[in-house]
Order: sequence, then C-alpha cells, then structure tokens
Amino acid sequence: FDTLLIESTGISEPMPVAETFTFTDENGVSLSDVARLDTMVTVVDAGAFLDDWREAKELKEQGLALSDEDDRTVVDLLVEQAEFADVIVLNKVDRVDDETLNATEGLLRALNPRAEIVRAHFGRVPLEKVFDTGRFDLAAASEAPGWLQTLRGEARSEAAEYGIESFVYRARRPFHPARFWALTGQEWPGVLRSKGFFWIASRMNTMGVWSHAGGACRTEPGGPWLAALPDEMLDEGLKVERDGLSVAPWGDRRQEIVIIGARMDREALTAMLDGALLTDAEMKKGPKAWAALPDPFVDWDDEAADDAAGG
Repeated sequence: FDTLLIESTGISEPMPVAETFTFTDENGVSLSDVARLDTMVTVVDAGAFLDDWREAKELKEQGLALSDEDDRTVVDLLVEQAEFADVIVLNKVDRVDDETLNATEGLLRALNPRAEIVRAHFGRVPLEKVFDTGRFDLAAASEAPGWLQTLRGEARSEAAEYGIESFVYRARRPFHPARFWALTGQEWPGVLRSKGFFWIASRMNTMGVWSHAGGACRTEPGGPWLAALPDEMLDEGLKVERDGLSVAPWGDRRQEIVIIGARMDREALTAMLDGALLTDAEMKKGPKAWAALPDPFVDWDDEAADDAAGG
C-alpha cells in the first residue's frame, strides 16, 4: 500500500488516535515502525457548524455517547477535532451564504491557526491537500491550539481578517466562588471560545481549568498551584517556572483566561469578570475566611494538593 486512509467515528477524539502510533507492545514493536502518521484531517459541515457550536447538546441526547458516564457535548468534540487537525476541509460551502461561510472559517482559524483550511463542496478535495502532506507533528498539534497561541502572545492575524479577535483576561486576586459560578451560567456576549486557568478563593491549593465553547462550558481541577507545593517536591525546572510566575504574596495563583470572539466588548467582558473577583474588603479577611465562602462548584479532588501543602 502507498497510502491508508483511516476514517474515525464522528465521536472519536483525535489525540488518542494519534498516540496509537507512539505506543509499543511487550516486544517493543510500534505501529510507527511500519507506518507514518502523515495528516490529521477534520471535515466541517459549513451549514451546521455554527448551529451545533451555539447549542450545548449532549452526546447522550443524540444517542452518540460511549457510555452512561460520557457527559461530553457535541461542541466538545467540535473543538477537539478542529484544534488538533492539520487540514480542515470546510465542506458544503455552496449551501451557505458568504456571511455564514466567513464566520465559520474565521472561527476555525481562531481555533487552529496552524491548520490549512480547504473549501469544498460534495466532498471534492485535491488529493495532494490530504495525502502525503507531511504536516503531522504530535508535539505541534498538542501545543498549538489557538487559545494557547494567544496566551503566549503569538500573532493570529488571519483570524482577524474574518472579524475574529482575542484577548487574555488576567488578574492576581481570586474569584468569589459563588459570583464566578453565576458567570458560568450566563451569556458572554460575542464570545465564541474561552479557555484558561482560574483561581477561586475557597480552593487555595488547586488550579481550576476553564473551557467554554458555544453554549457549553466545563470546569475541572488542573492540579496544584506550584506555590502550594513544598520545595522538596519540585525539581529545578519547576522551581524556575514557579519563581517566574510568582507574584507576592500568592505565588503563581492567578486568573489567565483566553477569550476569543466576534464583535466583543472587551471592556464590558473585563468588567464582568472583575466583578466576580474578591473585593478589597473580602481580600483583607484572608484565606481562612475565604475557605468558608459559599462554593457551588462540584467537589474537586484536593487531597493531593492539600497533603502536598501540609493542609
């Protein structure tokens, strides 16, 4: 065979598929010994993408869930597949107007600036665009989603051409858990995608991970803040990272959320998020008082962080 084209199911996550080429069996044999993963391609329905993006439909509702415990939404999959792709085929372009087409392409470019986007109808794509391109790079695919590039301050001018813009919300004081929880249930005008890290006052040791796309949002623990760990648990590299991120008196604890959207009011969004931070009066009460604040978030597994910090 010169080329094998593998079509995954519509609900498969691309990272595990790609990682299959890195695994070795008990004899030290890897799939990469006999085959090269060349290109990851995602096909997008130009007529349905934006509608699916806006709605927070669960896979269970669509009869697509892998199990009863599979709580993913359709938009979760759209994000993962678009952000990981080397090539995005924007199909059925003849069935939408220019405004919808440009909005869809602009969002895709914001999600994945490194991917080549190929417009198509009836699935007709030049073979050289998807075969033997040599574009796949696992490290680049893992580290180059649009939100990460924004966080690192890298330019994303192509998305701007389609009216998509982005900024990073940063703060060095914690969110009030109840006020930030309220924000997770309301519309963020103009925002299409946001992702990053957050700090809530009632959970001093554990970083929160925020992910929002369309009508769906998700929060989960992201491990301990480096400031919550004693020196003996950190190697030299992590100590350097901690020191580089630290600001007294709370160390690397911070808000850092990338916000991507169209026709956003940056000042209004910033004011909205600022309003969820602890006030000056609340800050003065300190962490012991913060721990007693009403906290509607689901329980996180803080034990490892608490033990590491001596809590």
